[in-house]
Amino acid sequence: MIAAAVQLADEDGLATPAMRKIATALGVEAMSLYNHVSNKDDILDGMVDLVFTELELPVPGESWQDATRRHAASLRAALTRHPWATGVLQSRPAPGPGNRRHNDAVLGVFRRAGFPLVLTAHAVSVIDSYVYGFALQSTNMPIATPEEVAEVADGILRDLDAEQYPHLTEMIVDHALQPGYAYGDEFDYGLDLIINGLERALTADRDPGGG
Repeated sequence: MIAAAVQLADEDGLATPAMRKIATALGVEAMSLYNHVSNKDDILDGMVDLVFTELELPVPGESWQDATRRHAASLRAALTRHPWATGVLQSRPAPGPGNRRHNDAVLGVFRRAGFPLVLTAHAVSVIDSYVYGFALQSTNMPIATPEEVAEVADGILRDLDAEQYPHLTEMIVDHALQPGYAYGDEFDYGLDLIINGLERALTADRDPGGG
């Protein structure tokens, strides 16, 4: 049932598919679903937890930097597969076992690396905010392919006064329209900035006197 609900959500873009549609996909009567769940919230809880089970867990012995990159890439991939999940993945008041297992493992990466508890909280917050935000923006931006980039850029440039908006013109012409440009490539660069900042924060915490 939960897998069918996730598939419908992926197809329709809705986080909570209608019970009737789920029943039709399963070839059963809608009322029979209530033998397994109390309401649509139960289904959404299960859907969210199923997505969490798709996320890669840390590999024993890997550095926190590598674990962070893999976690971020895995989360981004899941949010790309399930765009509806971006707004609800962390919204459930009673997280399921997949959610708990994943979040505990991610916290453990930083704690084992020597991150203080508060810095661990900062690290997880900033990384998740970045990944969720990037996934949401990528889903909504109409520039997934070079053809789409060119089409959108041509539309902007057609009515753009280059003298009045020189920096925007420069960004479009000298960057976005150059061969090989892909907005998705910005993800790794931004993630590296976060990791580098966390490395400096951890060093400062270990040596607060700077000496």
